[in-house]
Amino acid sequence: MLSSRIRARGLGPFRTLQNRIQSRRSLHLAPPFLLDDYTPRYQLLSSADAAKKRSQAYAHLRNCNLCPRECGVNRYETTGMCLIGAETVSVNVIAPHFGEEPCIQGHRGSGSVFFSGCNLRCTFCQNHDIAHRRAGFDLTPQDLAGWYLKLQDVGGAHNINLVTPEHVVPQVALSILDARDLGLCVPVVYNTSAFDSLASLELLDGLVDVYLPDFKVWSPATSRRLLKADDYAAAATESIRAMHAQVGDLCFTADGIAKKGLLVRHLVMPGKEAEGERIMRFLAEEVSRDTFVNIMEQYRPDAHVGKPKRRGGAKHDGDGEGEGSEDVRYADINRPVTREEVSVVRKAAEAVGLWRFCDPPKHDGFAI
Repeated sequence: MLSSRIRARGLGPFRTLQNRIQSRRSLHLAPPFLLDDYTPRYQLLSSADAAKKRSQAYAHLRNCNLCPRECGVNRYETTGMCLIGAETVSVNVIAPHFGEEPCIQGHRGSGSVFFSGCNLRCTFCQNHDIAHRRAGFDLTPQDLAGWYLKLQDVGGAHNINLVTPEHVVPQVALSILDARDLGLCVPVVYNTSAFDSLASLELLDGLVDVYLPDFKVWSPATSRRLLKADDYAAAATESIRAMHAQVGDLCFTADGIAKKGLLVRHLVMPGKEAEGERIMRFLAEEVSRDTFVNIMEQYRPDAHVGKPKRRGGAKHDGDGEGEGSEDVRYADINRPVTREEVSVVRKAAEAVGLWRFCDPPKHDGFAI
């Protein structure tokens, strides 16, 4: 009936309407991003594949190549830059968390596990009290698995959210496999700085449902100065491509909760709009124009930013500022980001074809 009416009236208006709809994509929660149901990837692993991953996890701990640092240490005997050994992980907080993206936290919270330590040394770290020191309590993979079940069964969390896990991937893999045997059935979120190795992501393939990387900066000079890692952007681009290859674009069930896929964060920093623009272009051109992106504006001076310079000034501190500059370290980022700077990155993202953004809702209901 409908097709006959279209033929009677001509295809022109119909095609115009169809093109208009395609050019104004605005729904995140619509096909092909809508799932009727979802089974976590770890539930689909065969027993043989699970055993293989266990073996690989132990091998990584004996010759650690889990991140681009490639310390190569036997973590049963010593530690690398992350300062974490093999038997246990250091955990700072385990709790339902309501500070994540709406599609991650939902109404019941994201079951977050904040690991202590990090393989980066960001001078502006927004969680430096956790990431820059080994603070917290030690847990084995079996202990972690038990906590995952508590977050799921007692806390009612929508997912298990592993925060800063890059340096403890073998223990994380073992914990997910143990939790699977205990009855875990919610998605696993890998919440990372994107400073991951391909070997690490290969171990996680089949265990993680949602990858949540934070792509921080683009230029080697900036990453060297602010992250203490020359090759950050090269590692991040390689890692994010691999993450997308595993899980694809972000998909939801009808309740608006993300179940699988890639969600990329970018924290806009003072004076670094050009780097944000370049990151957006990479996502659109080399990952997917359907990448779900959270352009964040909550940067604040923290960690080492704004501290008084030590004796010897910038040369000693390595903060890249010469004699006669301000008397604080990293003075150029010692301020909040402006609305204009955030707007520049957002407009750049839209200009290259990105359209799925984590925006506040334009109504009083739940943001999806």
